[in-house]
Amino acid sequence: MRRFASDNADVLSGLIAASARNGDLAKPRPVERWNPPYCGEIDMVIRADGTWFYNGSPIGRAALVRLFASILRKDDERYVLVTPVEKVGITVEDVPFLATAMRIETSSHGETLVFETNVGDVTRLGPHHPMRFEKGAHDGIKPYVHVRGELWARLTRTLAHDLAGIAVEREQRGEAWFGIASAGAFFPMCRASEMAEMGA
Repeated sequence: MRRFASDNADVLSGLIAASARNGDLAKPRPVERWNPPYCGEIDMVIRADGTWFYNGSPIGRAALVRLFASILRKDDERYVLVTPVEKVGITVEDVPFLATAMRIETSSHGETLVFETNVGDVTRLGPHHPMRFEKGAHDGIKPYVHVRGELWARLTRTLAHDLAGIAVEREQRGEAWFGIASAGAFFPMCRASEMAEMGA
């Protein structure tokens, strides 16, 4: 049985108040530098579809979701909401964010893919913000892009389809791979032979 912090409402109110005292409510905070005591788990869940739930009900206010996203961190295998004075654990079914928009920026250094998440984070795909791929049980290859810290965003199905349309073929360790090129980096998605089999 999961055990929650003794008074979820008080903990949540404290998180909101502490976050509000630290500036812009939607701006990511320096959570990696904060090391407050752990106060237990609260009944908050980020579903695989990106919806945030509290006490079994969806959080309808986008501003509140962005506030919580701004103080989210991953410690080892646990996701926590962190302020300078306390941290509490929450449940994340897959990864905390969804990448919902994508654009291509072109400069003298080449092309860079830029992603925006459902909570307003903007991340530029490259050496410092890589992409990884996982094979889903029923929905093919699922792409994820690094956002910040140990936090990742999964591309929506529509965006994943668009991404597949701009995949390129490169040689990696003597094998031909399909993958995504951005900001001088290449992120292998699958072997070219596997792509040929899927298209057959």
